[in-house]
Amino acid sequence: MTSIITNTAALSALSTLRSIASNMENVQSNVSTGLRVQTAADNAAYWSIATTMKSDNKALSAVSDALGLAAAKTDTAYTGLNNAVEIVTQIKAKLVAAREPGVDKSKIDKELTELKNQLVSTAQSASFSGENWLYNTSSTATGTKQMVGSFTRSPSGAVSINTINFDASTSVLVDTNTASRGLLTQAVTGYGSYTNGTAGSTGTYFLINASSTTSAAGSVISISSATTDAQVEQMVSAVEAILQNLTNAAATLGATKSRVDLQDSFMSNLMDTITKGVGRLVDADMNEESTRLKALQTQQQLGIQALSIANSSSDSILSLFRS
Repeated sequence: MTSIITNTAALSALSTLRSIASNMENVQSNVSTGLRVQTAADNAAYWSIATTMKSDNKALSAVSDALGLAAAKTDTAYTGLNNAVEIVTQIKAKLVAAREPGVDKSKIDKELTELKNQLVSTAQSASFSGENWLYNTSSTATGTKQMVGSFTRSPSGAVSINTINFDASTSVLVDTNTASRGLLTQAVTGYGSYTNGTAGSTGTYFLINASSTTSAAGSVISISSATTDAQVEQMVSAVEAILQNLTNAAATLGATKSRVDLQDSFMSNLMDTITKGVGRLVDADMNEESTRLKALQTQQQLGIQALSIANSSSDSILSLFRS
């Protein structure tokens, strides 16, 4: 039936054009923003997951920054400890040379003095962001240092911040309050091979005299023309013990440094992975969107043509009434 009141074909064509226009609006929005899920209305599940993971990624970025600071602190302390090991190794070599008969011990002692001054300077200089793990002037012992290591979310949704801990009391070289808390200021026992022909002599020595409030027992490692061969050997043994303590401290700090570096690398990879995962959920496929846009543009042109044809049907009705 043909009606001049209701043009069914035109209404159908108009409805199709409105649908095409709506789809084109969505596609153009996806193309302009690069997202196919922009709001919860687009896909509530994907939008919720993406929003949560984007928030977590920002937290992980803050963790990465904190790990950078932690790496700088551990690197600084490790560099200082490593340098201390090298200097103490030189001190041991100087003491071994002092054991040679006829050597000028006073000149060797001057070298020892400068090397010990360098050790103090190294300990004082190993500071980053106001923290020094090698030089302690506080009345309390240097405690455990906590460094932000990770941000985690449990299956139930609970979040937590985990830390990497390092007991900085194991790395203190010089303690100006309590000498026994410093690896270089504490007293150690040295063993000599003989004293007046008697084997197994011992002596208590410390390497650095920091004028600590609570001083160390024994004598500071220093030689003169009056220093006996047995005493030199005791000092060599004491320095060897100090060197072993330094090596152990450096190994512990090195392990912590390695963990911080590994965690920092993992955080970077994890953030990249999360970003890719979120992208798969909400990013628009530009190849697909461009293809859809082209198809919709073609459909729109055909819809306009169909509407034009439908509207022209009324003209044919008028021809029936012409005489």
